[in-house]
Amino acid sequence: MRLRLASILGLLCVIGSVALSFAQSQSGGGMSGRAEPAPVVVVDVKGAIGVGTVYLIDEAFAQARAARAGLIVLRLDTPGGLVTATRDIIQAILASPVPVVVFIAPSGARAASAGTYISYAAHLAAMAPGTHLGAATPVQIGAPPISPQPEKPKEGEGAGGGAMERKITNDAVAYLRSLAQMRGRNADWAEKAVREAATLTAEEAERERVVDLLATSVADLLDRVDGRRVRTSDGEHILATRHAQLVVVEQGWKARVLAILTEPNVAFILLMIGVYGIIFEFMSPGHIAPGVVGAICLVVGLMALSVMPLNLAGVALLVAGLAMMVAEVFLAGFGVLGVGGAVAFLLGGLFLFDPAGADIDLSVAWPVLIAAVATNALLLFGLVGMIMRVRRRKVVTGAEQMIGLEGEVLDWQAGEQGGRGHIRVHGEIWSARASQPLGAGTRVRVDRRDGLTLHVGRIGEKTQ
Repeated sequence: MRLRLASILGLLCVIGSVALSFAQSQSGGGMSGRAEPAPVVVVDVKGAIGVGTVYLIDEAFAQARAARAGLIVLRLDTPGGLVTATRDIIQAILASPVPVVVFIAPSGARAASAGTYISYAAHLAAMAPGTHLGAATPVQIGAPPISPQPEKPKEGEGAGGGAMERKITNDAVAYLRSLAQMRGRNADWAEKAVREAATLTAEEAERERVVDLLATSVADLLDRVDGRRVRTSDGEHILATRHAQLVVVEQGWKARVLAILTEPNVAFILLMIGVYGIIFEFMSPGHIAPGVVGAICLVVGLMALSVMPLNLAGVALLVAGLAMMVAEVFLAGFGVLGVGGAVAFLLGGLFLFDPAGADIDLSVAWPVLIAAVATNALLLFGLVGMIMRVRRRKVVTGAEQMIGLEGEVLDWQAGEQGGRGHIRVHGEIWSARASQPLGAGTRVRVDRRDGLTLHVGRIGEKTQ
């Protein structure tokens, strides 16, 4: 009896051990009782924030959702960028169900202007030693910068410069303060970064509660944020990032192409190539290559410009400048149209982009503008002028060369509308018709040609 009872107890212990091991293996915790951490998606954001950056981040966020990632790390190093692109990125971060950490790294990197806004929007913000952020004051391209300490306003004016400057500044302050309040960061310094273009080093930013922590690398960052609680669009998350697998998202060809095409100088050059290609195709029909290349470059250039903040006055000046320079070729403008067109074109390129649409110097470089004006003058006054002069020359080949030649009547038969006969022209004998009777030996001139028959008239007269 005792032996049977001992056997039953032993069997129950074995069954219990197997069940416990199975439960632990199902939970993924092993002996530690902790689940395997979800992968962490890492994406590098370098250079100016633009359309290509938005596409890269959207791809990274989509990949993170598909891989059920536990965290997204944006490794940031930027001088600023387009306002619309920055707002798109911030909206993507705020709507992300996966927690996002902005990591300003490596050492020597910065998060200026747009980078400061993106850092404030992140669920967690971190910096590497030797980095800095701030200088979030809106930039007015082509106009004096907003003064950090505005002069005393004149009588009848509000405080702090012009109405437009105050409007832009106050909007930027409210936007950054709202992000700071959402994430529990220093809202007063956020306002200071906008109004006074203030900056902070990594150590100062941690002390001022502008960022949450410092880290030397991505691995160190994952160790430091492990166990932290963050709230995303779908609720609260406890980060489990220690020893997590890293999934690095590389910039694809499409993002690279978008970044190149939306560079102001490249978009401007593509636009010019497109315009000239179309002009040459219209002036010399049949040379298919200029039209094809011009159409492609024009469409790509317009696509690039469509996603950038354009100034309608600059676009109008560009169009007017090109129109005046083309008109100089066809009209006797004594150079006035050409010079005026060159000046309008130069000003149009200078003011092509809207200063309120970016927080960096978004403009066409002076060397590119000067080269474009010089090319305009060379092509329109040189090549196009030569084409027009050639077109005005008398035709010396083909059927049209017969028009205007003089000849001698060999024989003639009177008949309806003057009759018909044969003439010698340019050493050749041709059938001819005339509106009046002619006699052998009469000198005639060719007025037009109808197949192999020439219509002629006496010298000094023309046929009807």
